[in-house]
Amino acid sequence: MKVDAIDLLYQHRVDPNVNIEDVAGAVKELIQTGKVKHFGLSEAGVKTIRRAHAVQPLTAVQSEYSLWWRKPEQEVIPTLEELGIGFVPYSPLGKGFLTGAIDENKKFDSSDFRSTLPRFTPEALKANQALIDLLGGIAKRKKATPAQIALAWLLAQKPWIVPIPGTTKLNRLEENIGAVTVELTHDDVRDIDAAAWLRANFSQPMKVEELAGLVHMSVSSFHEHFKSVTSMSPLHYQKVLTEVRHGMKVERPKSFRISSGYRGVCTTF
Repeated sequence: MKVDAIDLLYQHRVDPNVNIEDVAGAVKELIQTGKVKHFGLSEAGVKTIRRAHAVQPLTAVQSEYSLWWRKPEQEVIPTLEELGIGFVPYSPLGKGFLTGAIDENKKFDSSDFRSTLPRFTPEALKANQALIDLLGGIAKRKKATPAQIALAWLLAQKPWIVPIPGTTKLNRLEENIGAVTVELTHDDVRDIDAAAWLRANFSQPMKVEELAGLVHMSVSSFHEHFKSVTSMSPLHYQKVLTEVRHGMKVERPKSFRISSGYRGVCTTF
C-alpha cells in the first residue's frame, strides 16, 4: 500500500466467534505501534459498540443509512452521539433508488443482488415513487439532482455524519461531490421528512379531512395538533400539505397512534 500507517482500520463485519474486546485489544496494539491511526466497526449493534469503545475508542461506525433506510436513528445514532463517534452511512442513495433513475418498470438481472430485496419489487418501487418526486421537485429548485438532495439531507442531519456513496463512473463521482455545495433550509429538510413519514405510515389515498377524522378532530384542530407536534409554523404546515396533496399521494395508515392519546396519525419523525 506504500503507507506507513492505515488511517482507519475497520472490522467490516463483527465475528460472533471472537470477543469484540479481543478485536479492540488487537487494534489498540496496532495503534500503539503506529501501524494504525484509528479504529472503526461496520454493522455493529449498540452493545458491541459500547464494549469495543471501552477497550479502544472508536473513531467511526459504518452502517446503511439513507432516506430509504432510517433504522440507525432508533439506537445507533443516539449512541454514537453520546460516545462522540463518527457515523459513516453506506448506500446513502438507497442502492440507486434515490437517484431517481429507478422506477417500477426497472428489471434487475438475477446477478444483481437488488433482485432479491423486497424494497426493489415493482410494487415497492411504485409505492415509494412519491418520495422521489419530492426530491426531484426540491432538486429542480436548487438546480441540483435528486441524488445530491438525498446526500445533502444526510449531511444536514449531524456534522459528524459522512456518507460514502459508491460509484464506478467519474461523472457520478463529480455529481456526488457536488452535494456538499447544496444547502437545504430547515423547511426543505422538514418537507423531506414529512414526505418520508407519510410514505412510511400510509398505504391508500385519502384527503386531509379523512386524516382529521381518524383522530376524531375537526380539520382546523387537526392542523393545530399536527403543527404543534411537528414544530411547524401554520404557513409551513399548509405548504407541506399542498406539496403532499399535489405532489404525492396522501395515504391511509397501516398502524398509527398519537402520543397525546389520540388514535390516529403517527407523530414520530
